[in-house]
Amino acid sequence: MCKSYNRLGDSMKIKDTEIHYLQYGLETGKDIVLLHGWNQNIEMMDPIGEHLKKDFRITLIDLPGFGKSPEPPTGWIMTDYYEVVVELLKKLKIKKPIMIGHSFGGRIAIMYAAEQPTYKLVLFGAPFRPQNNKKISYKVKIYKMLKKVPILKNYEDYFKSKIGSRDYRNATPEMRRILVNVINTDLTNYLSQIKCPTLLIWGSEDNEVLVTEAKYLETAIDNCGLVVYEGCGHYAYLERIKQTINVLNEFFKNDKEV
Repeated sequence: MCKSYNRLGDSMKIKDTEIHYLQYGLETGKDIVLLHGWNQNIEMMDPIGEHLKKDFRITLIDLPGFGKSPEPPTGWIMTDYYEVVVELLKKLKIKKPIMIGHSFGGRIAIMYAAEQPTYKLVLFGAPFRPQNNKKISYKVKIYKMLKKVPILKNYEDYFKSKIGSRDYRNATPEMRRILVNVINTDLTNYLSQIKCPTLLIWGSEDNEVLVTEAKYLETAIDNCGLVVYEGCGHYAYLERIKQTINVLNEFFKNDKEV
């Protein structure tokens, strides 16, 4: 049986900014890389990592501008975030990982899976082209999520003080520019380049990225399957964390270390 190790947090300078990351799980297990959404951080993906750490080596990344990773020095575009993840994983000697991304992190995961060797891809509510649907305020979405997801109750004060208030209006000018660049990026051409097995987990009531977008992804990506959680929103993967873990375990059932 492979040896496991405790949570190891560290940072690395890439593209003139310090990138904070966290690793735990098996020392030599298959790699799972978890990428969080916009205005979020490692904490939002940690519940997934904690449930999978017995069978995999887990790496979580605070994307630049969030968590413990400072803002990028200039107005980055999607390619910059992608390049940071590529370089970080190379330096960590992570090859052909399982990529899991939520929302903004899903955008990066799409680019990575299209351009880099990737074992499997999992997307939670990931936009891949400009969205035209009406959106409710970020703070309201956070509060609704906290009520629905018992596992996040311990982080309620953190979310209200750190995340709920950091929407577009309160973002720095640099992060506003980056956000505009991100939401206007169209990744449709990347989809046909993804050849690894892909799993989509979506909420039927996702107002950020409509389930119709997930259905498009399912047809545009080869070897792709979609699981829809009825009545759940943009944070469906956390709203039904137990179901998510069961679905992931089924998707990874032949990939665990023995």
